[in-house]
Amino acid sequence: MTIPLSTDRAGTAAPARDRRWAALGVIALAQLMVALDATIVNVALPTAQASLGFDDAHRSYVVTAYTLSFAGLLLLGGKASDRLGRRRVLTAGLAGFAAASALAGAAPTFEVLVLGRALQGACAAFTAPAALALIAATFTEPRERGKAFGVFGAVASSGAVVGLLLGGVLTEYAGWLWCLYVNVLVAAVVIVAGRRVLPTDDGYPVPVDVLSGVLATGGLAGLVLGASEAASNGWGSAQVLVPGLVGLGLLAGFLARQRGLAAPLLPLTILRDRGRATAYAATAVSVVGTFGMFLMLTYHFQVVLGYSPVRTGLAFLPMSLAVAGSSYGIASRLMHTVAPRALVAPGLIVAAGGLAVLTQLTPSSGFLTTILPAEVLVGLGIGCVFTPSIAVATSGVDPRQAGVAAATANTAMQIGSSVGTAVLNTIAVAATRDYAGTPTQALVHGFATATGVAAVALLAGALLVLAFLRPAATAQPQPTGGTR
Repeated sequence: MTIPLSTDRAGTAAPARDRRWAALGVIALAQLMVALDATIVNVALPTAQASLGFDDAHRSYVVTAYTLSFAGLLLLGGKASDRLGRRRVLTAGLAGFAAASALAGAAPTFEVLVLGRALQGACAAFTAPAALALIAATFTEPRERGKAFGVFGAVASSGAVVGLLLGGVLTEYAGWLWCLYVNVLVAAVVIVAGRRVLPTDDGYPVPVDVLSGVLATGGLAGLVLGASEAASNGWGSAQVLVPGLVGLGLLAGFLARQRGLAAPLLPLTILRDRGRATAYAATAVSVVGTFGMFLMLTYHFQVVLGYSPVRTGLAFLPMSLAVAGSSYGIASRLMHTVAPRALVAPGLIVAAGGLAVLTQLTPSSGFLTTILPAEVLVGLGIGCVFTPSIAVATSGVDPRQAGVAAATANTAMQIGSSVGTAVLNTIAVAATRDYAGTPTQALVHGFATATGVAAVALLAGALLVLAFLRPAATAQPQPTGGTR
């Protein structure tokens, strides 16, 4: 059956109006799969470790293999969606994600599992910006656009918590391998449904500079790898400094190369807009707080309180509900009537207040009296950050750059989660080591110290937002050129 299409002003064939919300549902499901996979394996790690026999020093690679390839290839994925068409890239990315998930689930060794996770992240790097660009192209009326981004923001910001919950359930009742196999089923549903309701477009004839993609990937991977090694080796160690400095050098080379290209992988005009750059920064800072909280509370629940995987996942559910309610019930309804900073800055402050509550965490702290209020505050605050920040980050750009603008927003999320979690984990380890008390008291003291630092980071982000966040200026379409 042929679906009637209409063409929006961005040049993208949008589905008929009664199909757009079905398209949003398909896009949101695809984004949920990508977002939850950053954490779904976390709860399953102890079981996977016992099954494959790898040691504690290497278990973090199961997580970082995903985030490294995801963050490093996002810009290339965004450019590919602009060049080849958003629906085409989304479908190909989902198919690759399903294949990588099947490989990781059937992994006979630790090395194959890490390879599968890295391939998952690589495919997610093409799927995520294509999904976000499809929303930006499909919903152009301000009020409907706000609702659409509200749904997307709720999915993007709560996906990590949903991953923890689903990972716990699957690990306990179906086996840890289903934390990977479930993606095959979800991807199949999205691909079939997407062929019926997603808008089609042929993309724009923009060149894709592969060398820039290599520089960006290597640079971001070096930074994240260096930060990941800090917890076990210290910030001054060669394991941290060498990849970190190499990463900085590659990123400097990447930025220098963009200045010499007629059609750069990352048009620097996207970053020159102060409002858009601040929106990227706000997104990254907010993820630092949430992912740091996931790390600390996951260990607190299972190591200190002795929760099972399912109970650990359920313990994060209030935060997920708070994020969804705030993103869709507050931010999406107000973002078309108030300035973005009027939502983002208070959201960061409220989330910082939730993290501040966790600084009072002790081994005897009750869930209802300490952890639950903190989760609700963080969820309510973060929901008001993601939706308007993503809208600012992806609005006002040349239509042929929508994919790369979306990719930059996703890169900010992944860098914030990867680097932020590594930094906070290092702070927690140092505070635990230096604390004079029982091992359990020292462990909880480390958690509380790290969340305090995260709260300060969110407050600093709020000040940045108040000073600089403005709606992004509308860019004029530029003629497509080749690479010099």
